[in-house]
Amino acid sequence: MLHLASRSPRRAELLARLGLDFGVIDLDIPEQQGASEAAFEYVRRVAREKAGAGLLEVVAVPDAAVLGADTEVILDGRVFGKPADAAAAVEMLRALSGRTHEVITAVSLVSAGREAQAVSTSQVKVTLLSDAEIAAYIDSGEWEGKAGAYAIQGRFQAYIEYLSGSYSGVMGLPLFETSRLLKQFGLLA
Repeated sequence: MLHLASRSPRRAELLARLGLDFGVIDLDIPEQQGASEAAFEYVRRVAREKAGAGLLEVVAVPDAAVLGADTEVILDGRVFGKPADAAAAVEMLRALSGRTHEVITAVSLVSAGREAQAVSTSQVKVTLLSDAEIAAYIDSGEWEGKAGAYAIQGRFQAYIEYLSGSYSGVMGLPLFETSRLLKQFGLLA
């Protein structure tokens, strides 16, 4: 039985697109980057920790497999996680405005005695945003709980000049990489 270790409704929606039955494990894993930890390694570690913590929750379930993922926005080596408040979201959007940033999503799949991981890296260019556009987006509330203070699948897509990489990866679960992991574990045909 497959389980998704995530509170994200977007990840559950994306995983459902693969046509699988799965359970959801609601976990609260601290997401704190180590002082000398590179962004790429940080994202990979958090995904592994989510999957591992989820497996501990369902260890008694026969043939349990747990999928964990983490998505971060990176600009100039700085990780833009989920903003704490509207002021932090404004700061993030101003920094991303007119620039190309990286979105890294790591996916870990674990079962008893087995683990595999895949990483999706995408380049996203945000158009130059006016103060009025930023204010309107903040007022929408769509930024809440989103890495980098935006949801590419929502109204923010009007501000994306281009995307090179995985759209579903930027949303939070790269379906190509995820399906390959699931096939390795015999969970997807």
